[in-house]
This record gives sequence, structure tokens and C-alpha cells, in this order.
Amino acid sequence: MPRRRGWGGSPPSSDEEASRRIVATAVELIGRTGLEVNIAEVAESLGVIRQTVYRYFPSSDALMKAAAFASVDGFMDRLADHVSGLSDPVDAMTEGVVFTLNEVRRIPHLGILLSSGYSNPQPEGITSAEARAIGMTMIRRFDVDWKQYGYDDTTLAELVEYLLRTMQSFFFAPGNPPRTDDELRRYLRRWMGTAILAQATWRD
Repeated sequence: MPRRRGWGGSPPSSDEEASRRIVATAVELIGRTGLEVNIAEVAESLGVIRQTVYRYFPSSDALMKAAAFASVDGFMDRLADHVSGLSDPVDAMTEGVVFTLNEVRRIPHLGILLSSGYSNPQPEGITSAEARAIGMTMIRRFDVDWKQYGYDDTTLAELVEYLLRTMQSFFFAPGNPPRTDDELRRYLRRWMGTAILAQATWRD
């Protein structure tokens, strides 16, 4: 049997195209299997040797990070659709957290949104500039009049950090047994909801 030609017989014309195709392959593999993938698996799917992929991504963590950020736009579109029409901040944020946690469990590489690593996630990743920027983009797409509830740019950024830390806690320690979605909604509305609404009456 003849050896399969690399890149499906159509080598990339530039390093930028090669990188995009590697990332796209990683995203496709993860989406199809719902499982972690590594550089060897991506290289096999592309019909290239591992060293070819390593030329663009020094580790599986680096590749998974790229895959995660390549998937962010699609994730945020799905999230925006899920919370569309929810103008109450507690309802919107409760549904946003539940939806995000389910997406992270369903599509493993999106866990990069809540950590700084893939195979070995690090809690400090939640405070990264990238994570906070994604959080701000997400929250601004909600149908909530944040000014009406006492939020300006500074306090909205603090709310994003608080929500990211909350999601991270459930990501790393979901509980034993984990709460059902409805149980989690009740929990979040009672405790997280109280914190969200407190901004309207907060005085330094």
C-alpha cells in the first residue's frame, strides 16, 4: 500500500496556513471525539510526522490553547443565543455559568477558558488577561443594561473576575455528587445572584 502523502496531498503554502490547518484539525478531532488529543494524534490525522507539528506548537498544551481560542467565537455565539432575551442580570449570569460549565465538560479544550493549562491546569490562569478579556466580551453580549444595576467598566471587570473564579471552582471541584443543572441554578441564584445585585446599593 503506498504511503499516504502528508497534508492530504496539499502542503500548506505558508507557515500561517500550516498553523491554521493544525489547529483546525485539533478542533475537529476534539469536537468529534469529545476527548483530549495530543500532538501525535493530530500529526497522524494530517499525515505528517510529529516533528512537523512541533515546529509550530512546542507542546500539546500550546496546541490545545490555540484550539481553545480558535473555538471561542463559536462558543460565545452559542452562549449569546442561550441567554438571549434575559435582561435580568441574575437570570442571565446564572444561565451563562451553567451553560459554560456544560460546554467545558462537553468540549474539553474549552477548559482553557478557566485555566492556564490543558493536561495540567493551573488555578492562577483564571486571572490571566486573556481569560478576563474573553469574560468581558461574553458579558457585554448579554441583553442586560448593566448601568441600570450600578455597573461601570471597572466594576463590570470585577464582576467578570468574580464569575470566572466561581466557574473555576465548579470546574475543578464539581462536588460529589455534582449538582444537577437545576440544583446549580438554585444555588447560583441564591448566592451569586445576591452578590450581583449588591452593586446597585454598594457604597465604598
